[in-house]
Amino acid sequence: MAIKRRIDETAGRAALREWAQTAQGQGKTARPVLAAAVRFSLEELASRAEGNSVEVRIPPFGVTQCIAGPRHTRGTPPNVVEMPAGLWLSLATGRISWGEALQTGQLHASGLRADLSAHLPLIEYP
Repeated sequence: MAIKRRIDETAGRAALREWAQTAQGQGKTARPVLAAAVRFSLEELASRAEGNSVEVRIPPFGVTQCIAGPRHTRGTPPNVVEMPAGLWLSLATGRISWGEALQTGQLHASGLRADLSAHLPLIEYP
């Protein structure tokens, strides 16, 4: 079952590209661009790793469920990944690896299925 996208693919890729260029120059990305880039990349993850066993949270911009396995229906999910937007986009674009992200102390992953390394990077930008 394909996910329902809310962010247009062209606009999402443009937002990711703008974030990548701004981050490379050590600048600050405009909040609407950052939000679009995060939401688009979360949609991309959900479409590539369909399922409901892991919840990926990027506050305050978005959340998605992905990876096949036991469906979670109530309370706190057993498999949760949470991190700030910049770290998520760095992972999604291949700027850092899962192991490097864990070492930052900003990535919180709990549960047996909460390792996204097999699904990253989603889109590579230099």
